[in-house]
Amino acid sequence: MLRHLFTLIWNRKRANLLLISEVFFSFVVLFGVGAVLITVGKNYLAPRGFESTQVWRLLVRAGQNQKMPRAELDDVLRQVKALPGVQTVALTSGNLPFTFNTNNSDFVYKGRKTPFYANTYDADDRYGEAMRLHLREGRWFQPVDDGTHHRPVVISQDLREFLFGDEPALGKIFTYAGAGKETKPEDEFQVVGVADNVRMESDFSAAIPSVWKRLVPYDTTHWETAAVLVRVAPGQGGALQEKIARTVAGVTRQWTTEVRVMEDDRLHRRLFTLVPVVGLCLMGLFLIINVALGLFGVLWYNISQRRAEIGLRRAMGATGAGIGAQFLGEMMVVTTFGVVLGGLLAAQFPLLHAFDLPAQPYLLAIAAAAGAVYFITALCAWQPSRLAAAIQPAVALREE
Repeated sequence: MLRHLFTLIWNRKRANLLLISEVFFSFVVLFGVGAVLITVGKNYLAPRGFESTQVWRLLVRAGQNQKMPRAELDDVLRQVKALPGVQTVALTSGNLPFTFNTNNSDFVYKGRKTPFYANTYDADDRYGEAMRLHLREGRWFQPVDDGTHHRPVVISQDLREFLFGDEPALGKIFTYAGAGKETKPEDEFQVVGVADNVRMESDFSAAIPSVWKRLVPYDTTHWETAAVLVRVAPGQGGALQEKIARTVAGVTRQWTTEVRVMEDDRLHRRLFTLVPVVGLCLMGLFLIINVALGLFGVLWYNISQRRAEIGLRRAMGATGAGIGAQFLGEMMVVTTFGVVLGGLLAAQFPLLHAFDLPAQPYLLAIAAAAGAVYFITALCAWQPSRLAAAIQPAVALREE
C-alpha cells in the first residue's frame, strides 16, 4: 500500500512538490512561533526569586551637575523609614527591576571566565529584606562586613554553579574578568551569600546570573541621583507617596523626588514582550489559514482531475472508504516529506544552541509543529477525500 502511494506521488511529482513546499514553510513558521511561546511560557511559570509587591522605587535627584553628600542622603532615608506605613528602605543602584537600565560584567575565578555577562547591583544592608530575596547559603550583608579587606557580595545560584561547581562558595574570592595581575582590592569580591536565581528583566525573561555588591555605609561618595527601594505595608497608596515626596523636599529643598510603584513598572514592561509575541502569533495564524485554504483548493482540484482514475478503480471493485483512505494517505506521505525537511532545518537550532537557549524548548517546538501540520493537512484532506469516496464509477466513466 505504502509503495503504491509513493508511486502515485512520484507520478504527480510537480504538483506534489508545491504541496511539500507549502508544508515545509508551514512547519518552519509553526516551529518558530512554538519555540517563542514555549520559551516565554516556561519563563513566566518559573519562580521570580523576589517579591515586587508592596515595593516602591524612589529616585532622589540632587539637580543637574549637583552632588548629594552621603550624610544628607542617609538623613533622608532615615526620615522616610520613620514614616508610618514604611517597612524597609534600601539604597541601591539605578538598574532597578523592570526598568530598562542594565549594569553587567563578566567575572573570573581561578582562570574560569564566565561566558556570559552577569547583572551587577549595588545594594546596602537592607536590600535583601526590601526585595525579600531567598538565600540558599550564607547571609546578607551585615555591619560585621565593615572591616573586610575585599568587597562582600551575594551571588545568584546559577553564577555560583558556574564559578565554583561543587566546591563551597562562601568565603571564595573572584574578580572582574578584565582585571590585571595587580588587582585592586575593590575589584576583588568575597562571597558571603548565595541567593535563588532572579528574573528582574520582565515576567517573561529568563533568569540572569547576578551579583549584589555591598554599598559601604558612611562612605564619601557624592551621588547625583540615588535609587531607593521602599517596601511599604499593604494598603498604602497615594497619600504615603505624597508624604515621602514632602519628607525629601523638607530635608533638602533643592532635591527632587519621583516615586513609582514597582508593580506598575512590571505591568508596563510586560507589554513590551506581549505586543511582539501577539503580533508574531497573528502573522503565523494568518499564514497557516492561507496555507490550509491552499491545500484544500489543491486537493479539490486534484480530485476533479482524477475522476477517471477514481471511476476506474471503483469499477474494478475498490470501495468508497478505500478511495478516501488513498487520498488521505497520499496527503500524509506528502506531509511527511515536508515535515522531515522542516525538521532537518529546525534540528540545527538545538544542535547549535541558537540564541543561548536550552534544547528542550526547541525539541518541544518541533514536536508541536509536526503535530499541528499533520492535524491541519488531515483536516484539509478530509472533505476532498469524502468527495472522492462518494464518486460513482458509472458517472465518472460516462463523463470521460
